Amino acid sequence: MFGGGGMNPRKMKQMMKQMGIDVTEIDANEVVVKTDDEDLVFDAPQVTRMDAQGEMTYQIVGEPESVEPSAGGTAGAVESAEGGEEVEAEAGIPEDDIEIVAQRAGVPASDAREALEAEDGDLAAAIARLE
Repeated sequence: MFGGGGMNPRKMKQMMKQMGIDVTEIDANEVVVKTDDEDLVFDAPQVTRMDAQGEMTYQIVGEPESVEPSAGGTAGAVESAEGGEEVEAEAGIPEDDIEIVAQRAGVPASDAREALEAEDGDLAAAIARLE
């Protein structure tokens, strides 16, 4: 980032702090980058978040595995555990994401789901929309 080649990491951290850049390591298990052509899945990546003047930047270090793109928000029929009837399920919005948005924004799960669908599954954008 700064081309600090042989600079002392402690001094680099101090300089960044003076410039108003806050660096945080994130303990991530997996990162998925979705594109139209493929999904890039990083298992056990090193993730760093930098906050510089209110702008968040994320750096992902690791070797991705390329996989076929997921369904991405299309509804599909799934068989319920009881009775065998089919019910519509949102394939693209994980229940965990809905719970996170509902909890953070203080809204019912149905509102959280609508916001996530409107923001194409973007958690931060869905929370911002509801606040």
